[in-house]
Amino acid sequence: MLAGVIAAGATSPAGSAGFFEKNFYMSGPRYSSKVPLCDDSWPLNSIQVNFHTKEYRYWDSELRIVQFENVREIALRPWADAMIPRRFCAARVIVSDGTRHPIYYSIIEDASFIGAGWGIEFCVVGLDRNWAYNPACKEARP
Repeated sequence: MLAGVIAAGATSPAGSAGFFEKNFYMSGPRYSSKVPLCDDSWPLNSIQVNFHTKEYRYWDSELRIVQFENVREIALRPWADAMIPRRFCAARVIVSDGTRHPIYYSIIEDASFIGAGWGIEFCVVGLDRNWAYNPACKEARP
């Protein structure tokens, strides 16, 4: 009897997705495109905290971002509409050693831990020590 059921299922034409298949985890992206502005306090504070954490943990450095200057937007959703919304920004930072560096960052919708909020990626030119965004943070820009 089991062989008959399997054979019938294998030879019957494929049907459309059932109720459960359509309603669980298959609804597609629903982005609001509400991404914080480049000069909002949340992205800037997040960059300061994450920069210092990275410098301290991985490079045994006490460097901190002290100040942001000339914060501006480069692009908002530069790719197709179905892509995850991102706001690309640029600025100049003053680091605790007194040097100024360009910084490029993006604020990404639904990119934090388990998609519960905004995520942020950034690169400080000259301090991208593991070359993740090389050359000169080009890969952190749109």
